[in-house]
Amino acid sequence: MKYLHTMVRVTDLDQSLDFYCNKLGLVELKRKEVPQGRFTLVFLAAPGDEDAQVELTYTWDPEEYDGGRNFGHLAYAVEDIYEACQRLMDGGVEINRPPRDGRMAFVRSPDGISIELLQRGDALQPEEPWASMENSGTW
Repeated sequence: MKYLHTMVRVTDLDQSLDFYCNKLGLVELKRKEVPQGRFTLVFLAAPGDEDAQVELTYTWDPEEYDGGRNFGHLAYAVEDIYEACQRLMDGGVEINRPPRDGRMAFVRSPDGISIELLQRGDALQPEEPWASMENSGTW
């Protein structure tokens, strides 16, 4: 058995690609338009880790999705949790659970999917502004 991908339904493909690629740092591996089914599939992965993919499924006819938290979360290891969170904040992404411990943070995609960021290796030493930053929203 081999892990292939996780599918996430998205309501705005451009907004989601901006988040997952431009802000989070994933890269698009392939895209498939399915006119007869009226949907688009976009496969993403972290650079150098193409075996762990996220499939964004965009349905051309509007649908309302709720309960993104029920999905659980996607998790990615990052080289520097503070740099990753600062880059996301600079891109307008709210940090729902700041990396107070130098180890873990949570953000949400435009569709409410919870994304966990974990420091690769040992936790970094706690530092400001993260150490005293409060949680916001749900994660």
